[in-house]
Amino acid sequence: MNIMKYVLKTTSLALCAGLMAAPVIPAVFPINVAHAASATDAQVQEPIKSLYAALDRIQAKSAGSFEQRAQVLAPAIDRAYDMQAVLASSVGPRYAGLPDDQKQLLLSTFRQFTIARYVSSFKPGSDARFTIDPGVTASPVDGERIVITRIGSSDDPNGTEINYVMRSGAKGWQIVDVLLNAHISQVAAQRADFSSALAGGNVQKLTDLLKKKIQRFSEE
Repeated sequence: MNIMKYVLKTTSLALCAGLMAAPVIPAVFPINVAHAASATDAQVQEPIKSLYAALDRIQAKSAGSFEQRAQVLAPAIDRAYDMQAVLASSVGPRYAGLPDDQKQLLLSTFRQFTIARYVSSFKPGSDARFTIDPGVTASPVDGERIVITRIGSSDDPNGTEINYVMRSGAKGWQIVDVLLNAHISQVAAQRADFSSALAGGNVQKLTDLLKKKIQRFSEE
């Protein structure tokens, strides 16, 4: 497999869980190309820059074991993602009615799953190159912004377009969705992937599914 094919494969696995097996599901909104106020661009982009810097570190040849790389990446994931917002959107309306203990267990497992997916996909020596567009793009959803990026390789810096839907909250600007090729929604794909496990409100079944995925990622 050449470098560009490897990057495309790892990008899809890392940022769009379920997209390789689930039907292609477009995001529910188009991207508006009007730029947001430039004064906020650096603040909106900062979590993505930190995430990409951490991914650079874990793909270094001397980055260490899976567990060591997960420890390096975890703070960047926690800073970049509004994990509860992503999980709630991925589960759908039934999430709001779950007991608090089930929410906490599911959230903790989903966080581990997200970290493991990245660590598995951006392996030492993978040579992924990260580019962030200088301007932030406005979203049709009030209060949200889009950070446009590309993940490529030394042979093809343009690579694959990966865009991040950002929302400001208590921890600042954080990711609430990821769009592959500008329109394929990670949240929508995960909702399709999770729906069968959640049939009948079986949260434990979804938790077990995520744990199996975590185990598989750690062994790849």
